[in-house]
Amino acid sequence: MKNLFKENKPIYVQVREQIEDQIINKQLLPNDQAPSTNQLVNFYKINHVTVSKGVNQLVEEEVLYKKRGVGMFVTEGARKKLLHRRRKSFIKDYVVTLVQEANKLEITNEEILTYINQVKGSEQ
Repeated sequence: MKNLFKENKPIYVQVREQIEDQIINKQLLPNDQAPSTNQLVNFYKINHVTVSKGVNQLVEEEVLYKKRGVGMFVTEGARKKLLHRRRKSFIKDYVVTLVQEANKLEITNEEILTYINQVKGSEQ
């Protein structure tokens, strides 16, 4: 299962992002039990410490909470918190670069929107 992971990013980050994606996509709702560390270890066939590092970051950020002896659960407001963080990251990682390149190529805002709408339309 290790080939499910990309080489350009630490595995613990990717495990964390997969749990985040489940919350963002509403596969995991507030107070739902998240996959346990052992389940993730067995599914991905990766080291327990690697999985724990990603899951513990979500606990530290109050996206997940622990019930001793029961498991990890999604906090109220986790989805909103993740959407906010991911949107900020999206702007920094994609939009800034897009605008800088568009400026170099003298592409107008209207043209950028046309291109975006073309791409979004082709995904349907």
